[in-house]
Amino acid sequence: MDAILVGAGTIRADNPRLLVNSPERRAARVARGASEYPLKVTVSGSGDLDPVALFWHTGGEKVLYTTDEGAGRARAHGLAADVVPLGPELDWRRLLEHLHAVRGVRRLMVEGGGLVHTQLLTQGLADELQLVLAPLFVGDPDAPRLFGPGSYQGGRLRLLETRAVGDVVLMRYEPTAPGTGGLPSAADHHWLALACDLADRCPPSRTAFSVGAVVVAADGTELARGHSREGGDPVVHAEEAALAKIDPTDPRLVTATVYSSLEPCARRASRPAPCSRLILDAGVRRVVTAWREPDTFVPGADGSGVLADGGATVVVLPEHEGRAQAPNRHLIDR
Repeated sequence: MDAILVGAGTIRADNPRLLVNSPERRAARVARGASEYPLKVTVSGSGDLDPVALFWHTGGEKVLYTTDEGAGRARAHGLAADVVPLGPELDWRRLLEHLHAVRGVRRLMVEGGGLVHTQLLTQGLADELQLVLAPLFVGDPDAPRLFGPGSYQGGRLRLLETRAVGDVVLMRYEPTAPGTGGLPSAADHHWLALACDLADRCPPSRTAFSVGAVVVAADGTELARGHSREGGDPVVHAEEAALAKIDPTDPRLVTATVYSSLEPCARRASRPAPCSRLILDAGVRRVVTAWREPDTFVPGADGSGVLADGGATVVVLPEHEGRAQAPNRHLIDR
């Protein structure tokens, strides 16, 4: 991990040090160019934290994210940390963007507490959930819970791994539910990455892009997937192939999301309806894509504009653009 985060309540209740105790692990981190200890991060709206807590005086660098008001209080306490105000309220998206852009954090471990877990999961910002089942009974009715009340994703998480670690079992899960509106969720990145992988399955062509597409229900259920020129059809598009596998009367379509490695087409010569129109006619009103269509075959293509005019929300995640372009490099470079 590049960084580890706990909430202020965890610091007050547990007084953790958050260290890498293994000399071998510390040496391995340094050998690959990382710091000896992960960056330690905490969040407090009030900024009212004990300056003698172990968190501030062990390990490597520390950062506190707080509100504008909390920053003044934290600095008055003399906390041994970089104090970063996020505005009048705590904003998790701003916090994560700052960690990524300013601190170079690519992988963040969040240890809690329950309020922090709840906020990240209900806002669709956690891309992996690691649970450990320990052989202990806790009978205290006032014991803290891992999660609090909130609007969690409907449907099931996807199980990625189970592993025995001594006498406990580690279970890794991945959220599956698409985001809503223009705000991307962690699951949006997973599904779009899958669409980009599907583009690799396309038979190569000198006259058409290689594209992958996935249609996902609001509860995270995959409804269908497809890719360009699937099934030996030389002119079928990815979104068209995926939608053709779904019953057009399926009520889940109206709240589904279409993931396409390339912006759905606005015009085409091979079929009567472009993919942007097929998506709208299916009732889908949310599309996530990695790459806007270049002028290679259709000058001024604007599938996103067609979709927006039809009442759909289009979310572009440019961090996946390179992956979407990879199977089309022979077309882009010519």
